[in-house]
Amino acid sequence: LYSWDSSPFGLRTDEQENDWDRDLLLDPAWEKQQRKTFTAWCNSHLRKAGTQIENIEEDFRDGLKLMLLLEVISGERLPKPERGKMRVHKINNVNKALDFIASKGVKLVSIGAEEIVDGNAKMTLGMIWTIILRFAIQDISVEETSAKEGLLLWCQRKTAPYKNVNVQNFHISWKDGLAFNALIHRHRPDLIDYDSLRKDDPVTNLNNAFEVAEKHLDIPKMLDAEDIVNTARPDEKAIMTYVSSFYHAFSGAQKAETAANRICKVLAVNQENEQMMEDYEKLASDLLEWIRRTIPWLENRTQEKTVNDMQVKQEDFRDYRCVHKPPKVQEKCQLEISFNTLQTKLRLSNRPAFMPSEGRMVSDINKAWHNLEGAEKGYEEWILSEIRRLERLEHLAVKFHQKCAIHESWTDGKEAMLTQKDYETCTLSEVKALLRKHEAFESDLAAHQDRVEQIAAIAQELNELDYYDAASVNARCQKICDQWDVLGALTHKRKESLERTEKQLESIDELYLEYAKRAAPFNNWMEGAMEDLQDMFIVHNIEEIQGLITAHEQFKSTLPEANKEREAIQSIQSEVQKIAQSNGIKLSSGNPYTSITPESINSKWEQAMAMVPLRDNALQEELNKQNSNDTLRATFATQANTVGAYIQAKMEEIGRISIEMNGTLEDQLTNLKEYQKSIISYTPEINKLEGYHQHIQEALIFDNQYTSYTMEHLRVGWEQLLTTIARTINEVENQILTRDAKGISQEQLYEYRASFNHFDKDHSGALMAEEFKACLISLGYDVEKDKQGEAEFNRIMGIVDPNGSGAVTFQAFIDFMSTETTDRDTADQVIASFKILAADKNYITADELRRELPPDQAEYCIARMAPYTGPDAVPGALDYMSFSTALYGESDL
Repeated sequence: LYSWDSSPFGLRTDEQENDWDRDLLLDPAWEKQQRKTFTAWCNSHLRKAGTQIENIEEDFRDGLKLMLLLEVISGERLPKPERGKMRVHKINNVNKALDFIASKGVKLVSIGAEEIVDGNAKMTLGMIWTIILRFAIQDISVEETSAKEGLLLWCQRKTAPYKNVNVQNFHISWKDGLAFNALIHRHRPDLIDYDSLRKDDPVTNLNNAFEVAEKHLDIPKMLDAEDIVNTARPDEKAIMTYVSSFYHAFSGAQKAETAANRICKVLAVNQENEQMMEDYEKLASDLLEWIRRTIPWLENRTQEKTVNDMQVKQEDFRDYRCVHKPPKVQEKCQLEISFNTLQTKLRLSNRPAFMPSEGRMVSDINKAWHNLEGAEKGYEEWILSEIRRLERLEHLAVKFHQKCAIHESWTDGKEAMLTQKDYETCTLSEVKALLRKHEAFESDLAAHQDRVEQIAAIAQELNELDYYDAASVNARCQKICDQWDVLGALTHKRKESLERTEKQLESIDELYLEYAKRAAPFNNWMEGAMEDLQDMFIVHNIEEIQGLITAHEQFKSTLPEANKEREAIQSIQSEVQKIAQSNGIKLSSGNPYTSITPESINSKWEQAMAMVPLRDNALQEELNKQNSNDTLRATFATQANTVGAYIQAKMEEIGRISIEMNGTLEDQLTNLKEYQKSIISYTPEINKLEGYHQHIQEALIFDNQYTSYTMEHLRVGWEQLLTTIARTINEVENQILTRDAKGISQEQLYEYRASFNHFDKDHSGALMAEEFKACLISLGYDVEKDKQGEAEFNRIMGIVDPNGSGAVTFQAFIDFMSTETTDRDTADQVIASFKILAADKNYITADELRRELPPDQAEYCIARMAPYTGPDAVPGALDYMSFSTALYGESDL
């Protein structure tokens, strides 16, 4: 005896659980319902053979009508029955019927011919239920379900749009009769006015459905409405038997629905692929447009006038690197992932590969990105170079104007002095004094020659460095040079005049002369020392400032000797005063040989001595600054070395993971995403390094001896690390798509990965041509070095390496192996599906498409199908054949 659960077609034996007896004991009304339903079901088939039954257990006792029923429903011939009326003849006939049922894969337990011949009602009903299950319900298939579940899913699909209908089982869900009416209305709306039915009138609803089915659908009335309504829970087997008759009555419509589902599935894939293509094109266009706008900005080399202006540009560039570029790095990575995913989906759905618009290939974007990074590097180097240049220019400009001011102060009144003719009215001693004074001036003039040359050299360097105010510098320099030439000429002319007068004047004051000769160089030395003590300086490291400090200490070590020289010069003047007082000589107001007074020497000496501690403080502050800069270098280097080692280690780990992946693809994907999260969590360390780098740049530090890493190098490494893990995740996602779409088992994927890794000797993630050939040979492909083998290998290489790069990636290898071992949708299958919807016509109409397909996919087909032009065309006919081939890239539609 059988009830529904297991067995080759969904039955359960009494040895497992005898629920048939339990069902009948729970509600005797169920036996009545089964008897009516099974009798009607048998008669619906026996009438084709011109016979009927009235009492199910009595009419099947001799086995004759039982054998006839099996021949009608199976379409096969059974062994010839025995016509005798003896018990043994009847048993033999029933055994022949039971043997035939067993031959159809049904294992019969506890049902014997003797019980049937004896008219055992429960055994007879169990046998008929077994026949119904095997020949009316087992072969029902809806989507991926079959038998009872398939029949239930079919009812749910068909009645889903109807109000007050919720089919969840084959008993309570059918009591109000609405489900039966909904099934009929769904397939034949002309037979039922569904909106007129009421849920609170189940008898009317059931009678309406049963009468319409019997009259118009050739489904005999198998139950009375009162039998269902007056039972707390109708018999499941009776309802299933009745509903299966509706399923078979509408099987033609089911075939059309299956065809429509296939078309919908194909169209949905195509629409999704087209949307992904549009998204790729837009994202690629936007990214290329951003690169096109950004590169001219990075290539702009408009010079600024000051360091502050260039630092504004540097800050703008830092903002670009930290704010504007990172989202574009993400877009570029997402673009590559989208492109790879799209190509995988196209391969899996047997569609042609996607070819982006000209100039929007991934390689074109990578090329543009490479140009962008080149422009970035050049722009950053130019900014730093410009800052150095402007810093040098500002220093030189201040130094130039300082030396010019000192020189102009010295030359003030010199032309008037040289052009006066005071010697014409002087005595001989006065003329000699004038001549000595002039010689002292010449010495002073020669001492200032170096300053004039320094001024000219600084002006030339300012011009070479393209100083923005070079015109005023050149004008001032030219004025000083011209004045210097005039002073030289006037000095020479005055000397000649004095020498002509010298022969007449012989009184020379040797003491004054000695004073003048020693005071002038000493005065120049003090002026030079004061100039050096006020001189601006710029250094970039500790060694340079320590060099300046050493030079300054050396200068201070010469001060005692200089003070001795000052005291010696002052003693000369004291000696003059002593001699004058001793001899009663009335001295003039000043030294006739020089304008340098002892007071001026003492004043300048005091000024110079006051400048020494100021210079000490300035040098010490700069030393402290350089020590701070060195600390910044060390801090940045420590972080940079840590980050660099981290990036390198993670890149090596990712390379190893991509080769040695273990576990299921879902496990690998989960682990990779967790690994990606752990890498992204390291971002604060990168941001910390960016902060240190900003301090380095703000301090104008241009070198770092503590590390070989640069910020640019680490940024590129970090971006490559993020891109590499994203690509690895995308490869696993594409493998999952391939596995699910092609039905590849996890073991097959492991086998493919093991074979691929075995021949990937250099662990590059790709097989060269010879490595790939060896792999194919190991898998049983005949690609040996003969003419036929080479042709086969070239064919396969054309599939896995269409661009002719000479390398085969693991994804291409998986796609090829899955294509070799799995079935795919084809254009011929889609054409066959459209032909079913078109009722075997060579064309289809818009109305037929709208009736059979969902609205969006129906309109999708109507918009893209070309008009049908065959000899049997009618107005509005559409060509579904060319449309189907175009879906798979087999036509130019």
